[in-house]
Amino acid sequence: MKKTILYLALALGATTASAQSFQKGDNIINAGIGFGTNLGGIGDSRPAISASFEHGKWDIGGPGVISLGGYVGNTGYSYKNAGYTQKWNYTIIGARSAYHYTGFTSVPKLDVYGGLMLSYNIVNYSADNYTGPNSYGSGLGFSAYIGGRWFFSEKFGAYAELGHGVSTLNAGVAIKL
Repeated sequence: MKKTILYLALALGATTASAQSFQKGDNIINAGIGFGTNLGGIGDSRPAISASFEHGKWDIGGPGVISLGGYVGNTGYSYKNAGYTQKWNYTIIGARSAYHYTGFTSVPKLDVYGGLMLSYNIVNYSADNYTGPNSYGSGLGFSAYIGGRWFFSEKFGAYAELGHGVSTLNAGVAIKL
């Protein structure tokens, strides 16, 4: 009986050690809702939505994989005052790369990562009967983020990221393709 338990424990340990949540060649799509923003805007806001894709590109030999991917997100605000209305719409399209730490062999469902994103931030502004300043412009953006995923099954999980995109905190679902 002791030998059976020992063999079972060794087999489970070997399976756990080799089954990482993010590996070279993996493809993952995130889709989420954002909370908080660094983009500005006042008044009523609509929820920020975002989607990203990551491909495990390089296994760096140690406990880690570097991914390449893309990001798109959108949010907006409107402000109504006596006599005028202002509206802002923000769309961010970016290329991103992250380092995924794979050293948590005892927690194979966890994927923790940090990365950088180069983006083009598109700002659309409109106003009705407003004559104040409107110096809102589109342009390049550079940001950093940290995040984590927890996989409930081999293909489905949840994620959260903290950093700059259309919102400060994004959370949602992760699907491994």
